[in-house]
Amino acid sequence: MIVAVAVCPHPPLLFRELTGRDDVAADLRAACVSAVSSAIAARPDWIVVLGGARATADWDPALPLGLARFGTTDTPGDTTGLPLSLGVAVRLLDTAGWKGPVELHGISWDATPAEVTAHGDKLAARDERIALLVMGDGSARRGEKAPGYIDERAFPFDDATRRALAGGDAQALLDMDVGLAGELMVSCRGTFAVMAAAVRREGKAVRSELLYGDDPFGVMYFVASWQLG
Repeated sequence: MIVAVAVCPHPPLLFRELTGRDDVAADLRAACVSAVSSAIAARPDWIVVLGGARATADWDPALPLGLARFGTTDTPGDTTGLPLSLGVAVRLLDTAGWKGPVELHGISWDATPAEVTAHGDKLAARDERIALLVMGDGSARRGEKAPGYIDERAFPFDDATRRALAGGDAQALLDMDVGLAGELMVSCRGTFAVMAAAVRREGKAVRSELLYGDDPFGVMYFVASWQLG
């Protein structure tokens, strides 16, 4: 059963070691730790991490973070450590003080509706109390210095995601346009969809709070906390 959800982005700058002298991500990191702490406060038996990846697969939490690879993104073909999304999640859990068991699931960015439903249903059907830590960035095309330059379609797209997270609207996250998400370099499409499928399967009331929503580096970052039941 899903009891809580924490939603966080995964820019490399959430690793304090990569920020340099000035901690430019301090506010974002604090919001992420707050969301994770709220999920921990729901007394889960397990925390299950959903992180965007090139392919859907499970990962070993004991793998190294491999920070040297994360100047901006994963190094293609490098499997010496966790994918960026899962590595950031492990760091956030450690910072928030989680000592319990963790599962790491990489979710393909272009996971099919059938894959999304199957994964979400499997999570919701578990007997243990599960908190989800869901990693994903919004569009990366919100400015001239953004990774994908600027695309005006990014703004209404991210606004819709913001409303869904703030309002606990799982269906809106499931309805995210897969093709447009790809064009806007959205990394959260697969993970948000699996989370939404699991929450919808639970059928419980959602108490939601958006803790952060901004694009300091031309990429949209969301931090949210959902409590179920």
